[in-house]
Amino acid sequence: MVIDFHTHIYPDRIAAKAVENIGAFYTLPMQGEGTVRGLLESAGKEKDGGGGIDRFVVFSAAAAPGQVASINNYIASVCAEHPQFIGFGALHPGLENPEAEIGRFSGLGLKGVKFHHDMQRINIDDGKMMDLYALLEGKFPVVFHAGDYRYGYSHPSRLAKVLDAFPKLTAVAAHFGGWSVFDLALEYFQHRSCYFDISSSLPFLGKQRARELIRAYGAERFLFGSDYPMWNPARCLEEFRELDLSETERELILHSNAERIIQQSIR
Repeated sequence: MVIDFHTHIYPDRIAAKAVENIGAFYTLPMQGEGTVRGLLESAGKEKDGGGGIDRFVVFSAAAAPGQVASINNYIASVCAEHPQFIGFGALHPGLENPEAEIGRFSGLGLKGVKFHHDMQRINIDDGKMMDLYALLEGKFPVVFHAGDYRYGYSHPSRLAKVLDAFPKLTAVAAHFGGWSVFDLALEYFQHRSCYFDISSSLPFLGKQRARELIRAYGAERFLFGSDYPMWNPARCLEEFRELDLSETERELILHSNAERIIQQSIR
């Protein structure tokens, strides 16, 4: 079993523009088209059904309050059609009634929430965000985009404050806890309670440093992720399998940790 815990998908009519915007934001060439079809085709599974990615956690962060409901409806509809998808919803601090939207999650089959504070342009530890975490704590896991040397919105120090304030919040700090500030993230998160995913990180860290960080945090805290459409999931899986890790560590990262997080979501 392989679960990709970090993928973004968009309706076909807007996927090309969304991918273009992501590429411009990171000044990186995109490897996927951002559609459901493109994600499924990138699973890398062999004809006999083996060797690739079995399930995907799918989401799309909301850049404005008015996008939240439509994103959540879309993710829910796609997951209903494709049982290999696990849907995480969107929220925005500008929502007038976030309790009502969170209340829809279980009915929609959504298992968690994804925030991208750099794109939403609000600090992770902003007071309005803290109000949202209070509603989510103990109910739904949260995936945070974490780190970017260009911005302070998702700085590891800010996420550390959130973890201290909400000890029962199941938090996933994406990109080894701090994209482009990987070692700085270690200072804040090594002894705090959170998970990490490996998405958008291996090409920048290299095999040795990636393994060192996984060992420093503990493999029981890591999730496999690709960050599709930025990267090709099948290729990301190949890169992960090139790391010098034990079979126990691989099993934890490829599916066991993900299954534990998803099971923690309220029914």
